[in-house]
Amino acid sequence: MSKTVITSEHLAKAITYTQYRELIDTLLAENKTTGTNHSEPMVEYTRMNAQRMRRVEKTTVLDNEMVDLMLSVQNKMIWVILTEAWCGDAAQTVPALVKIADASPLIDVKLMLRDEHPEVMDAYLTNGGRSIPKLIVLDAETMEELGTWGPRPEPAQQLFMDMKAQEVPYKEFVEKLHGWYGKDRSKTLLQELKQLIPQWGHLQKIEEQPVERF
Repeated sequence: MSKTVITSEHLAKAITYTQYRELIDTLLAENKTTGTNHSEPMVEYTRMNAQRMRRVEKTTVLDNEMVDLMLSVQNKMIWVILTEAWCGDAAQTVPALVKIADASPLIDVKLMLRDEHPEVMDAYLTNGGRSIPKLIVLDAETMEELGTWGPRPEPAQQLFMDMKAQEVPYKEFVEKLHGWYGKDRSKTLLQELKQLIPQWGHLQKIEEQPVERF
C-alpha cells in the first residue's frame, strides 16, 4: 500500500453520486457543463451522457456472486472517482461503479471533478494522459491507497488504443466505442472488479460473519 495525494480536505469537498447527477441537471438547464468549456458541443456531449447514465443505472445488474462478494468486505473503504460530466467513458462506467460500491455498507463513494483537482489527476495519469474516469480506492482509516481502476474496461481500452493508432475518424471512433459499451452492459466492468476487490478488501464469507443479515 502507498500513501495517496488525496487529503481529507479533498474528500470534504467531494460530492456524492446523487449530488453529481443533480449538478449535471442544473448545469444543463443553464446550457452549461462541468469545467470551463461551455461550448455547444461540450453541452451536447453532457446531454447525451445524462441519457447514458440513466440507461446504465437501469441496465447494470449485480449478479449474486458480486453481491455476496461486496457483503463479504470487512474493511471500510473510500472509492474516489475522478470524472467530468462531458466525458462519455465516465457516463458509461461511473453509474456501474457506484452500484457496485453501494452493495457494501462499508464503502463510501466520493466524486471529484478532474479539472478542479489537477494535482490529484496528475498523480493518476494513464499513459501520460489525464484519462477519466479514474477510480482510486483508499483505506478509510489510514488513507492509504489500496488500488486503482480506469479509465475503461480492458477490452474498451484496447479498442480505444487500436482506433487511436489507426487514426479512425472521430465519428466512427465514438460510434464504435459507445457501441461496445452498449453491447457489454457493464458485464466486463463487473468481472474486472470481481478480480480487484479481493485485492483491496479484507473478506469474510457471509456464512462466517457473526452479524445476522436480514
